[in-house]
Amino acid sequence: MTAQGPLVFNIFAPALVGADSRTLATVHGLERALTGLRLEWTVTEKRQVAAVPQRDAWLTKEATRGEFPFICNGDERYPVMISGYTRSGHASPGGQSQLQVHANLPLDTAVIAAAINVLGAMAEGACAFWGQATPDGAAVDIAYQTAPTRGGPPSPRRGLPALKLFQHIRSPEIPYYLGWLNYWSDAAARAIGFPDPARDSELLSRSRRTATGWLVQLTEAPLDLDDPAHLEALKQAYERFPEIGGRGVP
Repeated sequence: MTAQGPLVFNIFAPALVGADSRTLATVHGLERALTGLRLEWTVTEKRQVAAVPQRDAWLTKEATRGEFPFICNGDERYPVMISGYTRSGHASPGGQSQLQVHANLPLDTAVIAAAINVLGAMAEGACAFWGQATPDGAAVDIAYQTAPTRGGPPSPRRGLPALKLFQHIRSPEIPYYLGWLNYWSDAAARAIGFPDPARDSELLSRSRRTATGWLVQLTEAPLDLDDPAHLEALKQAYERFPEIGGRGVP
C-alpha cells in the first residue's frame, strides 16, 4: 500500500427495496474483477472478525431488511472491505433515499491494474447513478470541497471549487464530486453533458463505454494532488462539467 492508499470507492444508487439482489451482485462484481478475492468475513458486535457461513444467503437475507452489511476478506495484511448504508431523503438529492456503497482496497500494482474494472463491476451490480474511486490522500482534499461546512463557509484546498451539500443537488443522477476513476450512468452522463466529441477528446481517450454508462479516468496514474499535472486535470474536469457538485444552478 502506498502513502496515497487505500483506494476508496464510493457508489451511489437507488435505495434497497424488498428482495433486492443488488447487494449480492455488487459483492460478486468486486470478486470477479479482482482475481482470487473472496469476501467471506464480517465483524461481530464485539468487534471481532468472524467467518460468514453461507455468505450469499446471508447477504440476500440482509438485503431484504434494507441492509448492506460490512464484509471483508479477513486478511489484515491485505485488507479488502465493502459495506453500504442508506442515505436518508433529507441528506440526498430530490428528497430520495439512496444506497451508498463504500469499499477500501489496497493501492498496489494489482489493484491499480484492476481498479477501473472493479468500479464498473460494482457500479453495474448496484445499478448505480454514479460512482468514483480515488486514493485516500486525494480523497481528503476532495472532501474539503463540500459546502457549507459546520464550521462556516466552505474551505476548499488547492484552489478546487466549492461543492453543494448532497441534499442541495437537484437530482440523484448528478455526481456530487469527481474522482480519479468515475462511473457515470447513461442518465448521469446526460445530466452533465458527457460526451461532447469537440470538448472531451482527451477524456474520451481514457474512457470506456459500458452496457449502462461510462467509465472515465482523469489521469493515467492514481490521482495525486501533490502532482501539479494531476491537480490541473482535476480542476479542468470541474470547469468542463459545472453541473457536478450542483454548481450549474445558482
